[in-house]
Amino acid sequence: MIINPDAAKSEYTFLSLGDSYTIGERVSETDRWSVQLAGLLRKDNVDVGNPDIIARTGWTTAELQEAIKASGNQKTYNLVSLLIGVNNQYRGQSQDQYRTEFRELLQTATKFAAGKTNRVFVLSIPDWGVSPFAAGGDKARVSREIDQFNAIAQDECQKAGIVYVDITPLSRSAAGDDSQFASDGLHYSGKQMKQWAEKALPVAKELLKK
Repeated sequence: MIINPDAAKSEYTFLSLGDSYTIGERVSETDRWSVQLAGLLRKDNVDVGNPDIIARTGWTTAELQEAIKASGNQKTYNLVSLLIGVNNQYRGQSQDQYRTEFRELLQTATKFAAGKTNRVFVLSIPDWGVSPFAAGGDKARVSREIDQFNAIAQDECQKAGIVYVDITPLSRSAAGDDSQFASDGLHYSGKQMKQWAEKALPVAKELLKK
């Protein structure tokens, strides 16, 4: 867990939950999408600190939930984000399992938001099938499965009254542009994650008004 020691100096606090896309595999701390989002909010005169982050490359929904419990974090936050599921898809885990575990994570995220679903938002799973890493693989299958997992996430968000932000089309637009990928050719660069932050910005601003 990454703690922002200066968070208490800001009016609003922010927690970002996820996997490699949240921790920003192969990018600098300042390039992480949620850190970029906090910066954009501050530019719009919203006094929010950089996020606390519970995320690690490779985590599935179950592993994220376990890590949250292990962290012992009892804080509550004004804003909570969740981006999880690509490793469930990558490892071939069942969509039914994902639905159950994703629903539980929405409940966990809501607890971190002091029980307020209107302070939680979810980002869709990016499509790693367009990455250089996936060259020669079955890109159509990856894309189809990502869509299926995202449909589950969107459905569960709708049931829970949680805002869902669809960044998957942005990730697909990175195809063929190496500058939008990190050095490993699999994860996304700060340039691509900036677009996620910009897509989430109006949502975050609206949620912090509630």
